[in-house]
Amino acid sequence: MKHSSFDVVVVGGGHAGTEAAHAAARMGAETALVTLTLNGIGVMSCNPAIGGLGKGHLVREIDAMDGVMGRIADRAGIQFRLLNRRKGPAVQGPRAQSDRAVYRSEMLKATQNQPNLSIVEGEVVDFLIKNGKISGVVLEDGSEIPSRAVILTSGTFLRGVIHIGDQSKSGGRMGDKPSVKLAERLQSFELPLGRLKTGTPPRLDGRTINWDILDEQPGDDDPVFFSFLTKNLTTPQVTCGITHTNEKTHEIIRENLGRSAMYGGHIDGVGPRYCPSIEDKIVRFADKTSHQIFLEPEGATDHTVYPNGISTSLPLDVQEDYVRSIVGLEDSKILQPGYAIEYDYVDPRALTLELMLKDYEGLFLAGQINGTTGYEEAAAQGLVAGLNAARFCHQQAPVSFGRSNSYIGVMIDDLTTHGVSEPYRMFTSRAEFRLSLRADNADQRLTPVAAEIGCLGEERRSFFEEKMELLQQTKSLLDGAVFTPKEIQASGISVNQDGKKRSGFELLAFPDVGFKDVEKLVPESGTATLEVKQQLERDALYANYIVRQEREISAMKRDEGYRIPNDFDYSQIVGLSAELQQKLAQARPETLAKASRIGGMTPAGLALVLSQLRKASSRGD
Repeated sequence: MKHSSFDVVVVGGGHAGTEAAHAAARMGAETALVTLTLNGIGVMSCNPAIGGLGKGHLVREIDAMDGVMGRIADRAGIQFRLLNRRKGPAVQGPRAQSDRAVYRSEMLKATQNQPNLSIVEGEVVDFLIKNGKISGVVLEDGSEIPSRAVILTSGTFLRGVIHIGDQSKSGGRMGDKPSVKLAERLQSFELPLGRLKTGTPPRLDGRTINWDILDEQPGDDDPVFFSFLTKNLTTPQVTCGITHTNEKTHEIIRENLGRSAMYGGHIDGVGPRYCPSIEDKIVRFADKTSHQIFLEPEGATDHTVYPNGISTSLPLDVQEDYVRSIVGLEDSKILQPGYAIEYDYVDPRALTLELMLKDYEGLFLAGQINGTTGYEEAAAQGLVAGLNAARFCHQQAPVSFGRSNSYIGVMIDDLTTHGVSEPYRMFTSRAEFRLSLRADNADQRLTPVAAEIGCLGEERRSFFEEKMELLQQTKSLLDGAVFTPKEIQASGISVNQDGKKRSGFELLAFPDVGFKDVEKLVPESGTATLEVKQQLERDALYANYIVRQEREISAMKRDEGYRIPNDFDYSQIVGLSAELQQKLAQARPETLAKASRIGGMTPAGLALVLSQLRKASSRGD
């Protein structure tokens, strides 16, 4: 049996898959999303939360490209918090606790209503290959779906194994079967595969928790949303609880470490260092007498609670013992045990910057299959793969995200240049230009890119153009209003009497100076919206720092513009060490910028590569 032909087929309906399918469809590609069940679309397998430090930046960037995660997270948000609120805007990260059921239903609805996008229920077990190129997929029932490109977003399903103590069973997540045939097919491609693991805590019945004796963690009174389009809350808000492990908890875990799947030797995969299990915490931080636990409701009307901070692979009886040793959880009931899951991933160094396999034209990979962890990292990769799969089908030049313009670009470059030794997680510290890559200006950085490549809806376009017009008008007012130190001092702003005139915008960069202070000098600016005023405050705060970064950014953009052919012969470069020749030949960097970040690369070596590129270009090679 043969299904209709499509431009793009997306395999998997998780966070990477949905974002990929929507992106490809917005680009005008006829797209099919293949999922095991409709109910599997938009499932939050682990923590029912979106965003955080670095992660929130990714969601904002997805939204700036008119993606769906931010809008859905806002609709499902039951508690919003801006992390690092007391620090500068560059390292602040929006986060939202989500109603798991609302998130899933809203994502399904958005996917069903997306033009150019069809949903197919089934399991992909093989690929169609024609003339050495991927040309579609084969389902378990033998039916075929022809396509020009395929995006694989298999998450933790590739040979997934769930571990609880010494008990192991096959599964992509609790309650779902793994994808074994597809894993075996990928292995036949001789791709560089590895094993990683992640885990979850036990889920608790909130009705059995003694909330009265616990500290509360409320959300922010002034919620910061993910989507630039969101203006109001749509879901009832909740308060989370806070408790801690104690010496008794730690004693129970230490006595049973040998029964843990990880410490009992049942798992080979490497877990996420930045999200350790409770067993890891007890071993690695043996001097600590307690660890904080956030009790996060999984919905406004759902009794299930996610105890963030106690992921585990210990047997159920031990989980019950250590959970009930914790203050407030003495009588708690476990609804679902915590578990570890081990799965296959593909070394992302086998991918191009567009997330297409270098050796298999037309096959794109996104999400945990590339060695990452987190919904946000997965969705951002889905966006990149979806946009580029559509452009591949239409024979258009690929869309690349650079380190200088986005956290998405930082992540893709990190993955494809360095690979992973553990599940990759985004942090603000990974971005060298984080002062300019703020969550608040994601739309200013990326929405023009979205408009240029044609993935911007009319609502987003209209909203963005109106916002930019208001920003420009108000900034022009501030730039055009120039004052002497005496005038500035008279308005109540402390300034050196150095004779130097300053504009209203320059004054916004002063410590403890806000828009309300500048309004006294430029009254006509007071008509601007609160959003515009806040944005200009942030832009002014970092303006001087960003000017200093511009030289470095320009140099990086120049190097990113030097494309290196896939078949470039490094062995012909006289003076380049044999070691670097080998590393470059193996990595096959696509740009001079990527070549510069290969381990052991020197300025002299880079100059030799550049020289050879120029020679090849002049010859027309």
